[in-house]
Amino acid sequence: MALKGNLRDFSVTQLFNLINLAGKTGTLTIEGPSEAAWVSFREGKLIHAQLGHENGTLTGILLRSALLTPRQAKAIKENTADKSDKELGLILINAGYLNQQDILSSIRNNVMQIVYQLFTWNEGYFRFDDQVLPPADRITIRLNLENIIIDGARRMRENEALKEEIPNLDMALDFVDRPGANIRDVNLNVDEWRVVSYVNPKNSIRQIAKANNMSELQVRKIVYGLLQAGLVEIIRPEGMELPQQTKQFTPVDKERHSSLVNRLINRIRSL
Repeated sequence: MALKGNLRDFSVTQLFNLINLAGKTGTLTIEGPSEAAWVSFREGKLIHAQLGHENGTLTGILLRSALLTPRQAKAIKENTADKSDKELGLILINAGYLNQQDILSSIRNNVMQIVYQLFTWNEGYFRFDDQVLPPADRITIRLNLENIIIDGARRMRENEALKEEIPNLDMALDFVDRPGANIRDVNLNVDEWRVVSYVNPKNSIRQIAKANNMSELQVRKIVYGLLQAGLVEIIRPEGMELPQQTKQFTPVDKERHSSLVNRLINRIRSL
């Protein structure tokens, strides 16, 4: 019988800890509000992860890791449609295009990004199916859960703090107009430049994250840094309607209000 429940009762980090301590083999399915994810384990070790909307094939992973261009990924898909991920990996290695470490590092980073995203999920349902593993043609890895759980707990605390600073990802960004300021003179890393390239009053922070394949935590950290550096400001996106006022306040009856105040004063004086 599968273990199942609600994320409101057991967090993802708690589930990982149980799987680690019990040395379980199987797949944890997590159904969030908008998508699902599958995380597989062997004897308590993390070996594979798949997010519902993402292309989980080796080609898709290498494309997201920027080790393949969209054109190369399309050509590989057309010419190796009958090949498994393991066979494709060997082809790329034998052709001298990538080495084994490139492939394994990309898969590991992909798995970790999915897992770190899952740590921020606090609503949804989970199900653990014992002895159920990913398809045999997928390339799996083997990661210890202890450090992942510790890092996940730290990221959860960090995410909550950043949520307070940047609560609404549907807002947009715009560059701060400062005399003599030039963002090209600022030393930004690759991910920060990727975010900066999409800064526009028409693009919400959520859209920027999606365009760059970033988690909410990742984009919040980068936006927070840009805000602290005084390079950007948060604005209402172009075309966003103001929220409708749902409650109308009743005008104050000045004569009645004055009468109530006088009676209260007299009551206090009589005490």
